[in-house]
Amino acid sequence: MSYLVETPYFENLFCSMKRKYSPKKIFIVEDDPIYIKIIKYVLELDPEHEVHVFTSGKECIDHLYLNPIIVTLDYSLSDLNGDEVMSAIKKYNPNIGIVVLSAQKDISIAVDFMKEGAFLYLEKDKNTKDKLLLSIQQLKKQLQLQQEIDALKSELENKYDFDNNLIGKSKPMQRVQNLISKAIKTNISVTIHGETGTGKEVVARTIHYSSTRRKGKFVAVNLTAIPTELLESELFGYEKGAFTGATTRKIGKFELANKGTLFLDEIAEMDITLQSKILRALQEREITRVGGNQVIKFDARLIVATHRNLADEVAKGNFREDLYYRLLGLPIETPPLRERGTDIFLLADHFLKMFCVSNHIPLKKLTKEAKEKLNTHPFPGNIRELKAVIDLAVAISETKDIQAEDIQFSNPQRHEVLMSNEMSLKKYNQKIIHHFLEKYNN
Repeated sequence: MSYLVETPYFENLFCSMKRKYSPKKIFIVEDDPIYIKIIKYVLELDPEHEVHVFTSGKECIDHLYLNPIIVTLDYSLSDLNGDEVMSAIKKYNPNIGIVVLSAQKDISIAVDFMKEGAFLYLEKDKNTKDKLLLSIQQLKKQLQLQQEIDALKSELENKYDFDNNLIGKSKPMQRVQNLISKAIKTNISVTIHGETGTGKEVVARTIHYSSTRRKGKFVAVNLTAIPTELLESELFGYEKGAFTGATTRKIGKFELANKGTLFLDEIAEMDITLQSKILRALQEREITRVGGNQVIKFDARLIVATHRNLADEVAKGNFREDLYYRLLGLPIETPPLRERGTDIFLLADHFLKMFCVSNHIPLKKLTKEAKEKLNTHPFPGNIRELKAVIDLAVAISETKDIQAEDIQFSNPQRHEVLMSNEMSLKKYNQKIIHHFLEKYNN
């Protein structure tokens, strides 16, 4: 009996595709002539497939240098077992998708193949043709998704690359860069302290993506964004039925960060009753989900950040002293923008280019007067405020250059920061005059 029946829907679907494809190599490893014809016919319906047929396992293994994306593999070959061939394929490239075809109906064989990494196990029967066609399409979508995920990970690594990410040549930034270079060499815990908007999370991400843990997840938790009563279940996870509304098990942030980095932002805001549980988790390197009994080991690097002085919080009784010493590790101070000198212009140019490119606007530049105006502002919101100011300036600018009047500040505490910098008397006079000229519209 021949299974080479017509399938008009799929044939018309693929034949009607007019766009050009880059060939996708697919191997058929099969020693049955009938099934070779069936599988080859199905795969060649799609014009983007470049099909290669091999009648032995050894022949397939010898040609893996062609880098197929998918292999259809017969379970019973004349020279090697299907599991031996699959093992060799996975050793060469674990990302190659494998569809196993077999006349065997033993479910345990199928389970074993799936455990070893096969995408699907298909039984050879009269429906093989249609099942294979659908399976290949599903596998291609999965492989494409994985490629996109890998590309995004690579893009993220480049974005937070040590050499590309930390903009600034001032002495305070050189100190930060020096400490980061030390942090990435080990798994030491890191405590980042700095004002709001100084780039604490950027420093944390740079450490992660420059370290040996870059292939693991970077899990960021803003402790001020989660209600206190939900924080424990968010960090440690919970079991089904642990509390009203817990209809399924949820994995906590500590587990998610396994083999990666857990970043706890605004650690000083954590309720003191939860601090003891965090301390135990860090000491034992294990957690227990809320409502559960299973002890779960984790291996995650910890980076914490705060805008408060943790030592002062310990003295006030707001933060546990033992947790303070457990977290301390390598301290990094992110300097406020007002202490970074000419870094402000490097950052401003960077944000200006970013905004122009992302909004398809011809590249603009800052005039001398615009730079002077930026330089006289204390930026209590630091880098975050600078980015907002530059984005607005580009958006409202009506010329090819950013003028001084395009630079607009909106700070609710402005009167309090007018004289926040140390400077010469001449500079103070200029700043005061500038402040009142702007206040009363010149």
